Amino acid sequence: MKSALTVVWSAVLAFVILAFGQGVWAALLIYNLRATPAVPWAVPAMAIVLCLMWRYLDGEWWPRSTSEARHACLRANPVSWRTCAWTISAGVPSIGALAGLWIVLFSMVRMRANALPEFSRYPLITIVLVGTMASLVSPLTEEAAFRGYCQTILERRFSGVNAVTISSPLFAFAHLTQGLFWPKLLVYFVAGVVFGLPAYLSKSTLPTIPVHIMADLTFFSFVWPRDANRRLVSEGGADLWFYVHVAQVIIFTALAILAFRHLAKVTRVQRPGSAESQ
Repeated sequence: MKSALTVVWSAVLAFVILAFGQGVWAALLIYNLRATPAVPWAVPAMAIVLCLMWRYLDGEWWPRSTSEARHACLRANPVSWRTCAWTISAGVPSIGALAGLWIVLFSMVRMRANALPEFSRYPLITIVLVGTMASLVSPLTEEAAFRGYCQTILERRFSGVNAVTISSPLFAFAHLTQGLFWPKLLVYFVAGVVFGLPAYLSKSTLPTIPVHIMADLTFFSFVWPRDANRRLVSEGGADLWFYVHVAQVIIFTALAILAFRHLAKVTRVQRPGSAESQ
C-alpha cells in the first residue's frame, strides 16, 4: 500500500510541475503571438518564470518547513566534469538510436504526425528566440518533474533501476497529447530510461539537461517535420533508407550501452564511501 501511495504521490508532483511550467509558457506564447508577434516579450518573461520555478523547487522561499525537502527532491547537485562528459557521451548515441527507432516505427505503424507550430509568417528574431526558449522549457520542466521530484521520491522506496522503470512510463504518459499510439509511447519510455539512468547514477538532475535539450532540437529539426511524408513498409515495401535507420538503431544502441556502462563505473568510483574513492 505504501509503495502504491509513493508512486501516486511522485506522479502527482511530477504532473503538477509539468503543467505549471508548460502551461505558463503556452499561455505567454499564445498571447504574445496574437498581440505583438514582432516583439517576443514572452521569451524573457518565461526565462524569469523558469528561474523562479527552479529556485522554488530547489528550496527557496516559503514555506521554510519544506525547503530542505524541496532541495533534496530537485537534487540539482553539482557533478564532476567526467560525469558530465560521460553522460553526454551516452546521451548523444542514445539520441541517434531514439531518432532511428522513431523513424522505423513510423514506417511500420500508421500514426498521426506531431503537429509543429507554423512560424513562417513571424519575424526571424521571433522565430529564433521562441525556438531557443522552447528548447529550454521542456527539458528544464521535465527534468525537474520526472528525474528530480518523481524519481527521487521513488528511489527512497524502490531500487534505482525500479525507480527509473516506474518514472519512465509516467514520462511517456505525459506525451499523450501527441496521440495514443504505442510506438510513440515506447520511444518516450526509452527516452525516460535514457534520461533517468544518469540522474540515478550521478544523484543529480543537471547532467541530463543538455542531453534533453539536444534530443528536443534533433526531433524538432530533423525528425518530426518529415513524419507526415514517411511511407509505410506495408504499402510500398522497405527501401534502403528503412534498413539504414534499422542499422542506426542497432549501432547507436550498442554505443550508448558501452557509454552508460562507463558512466556507471565513473559515478561508482566518485561516490562517497565507495572502495575506489578511498
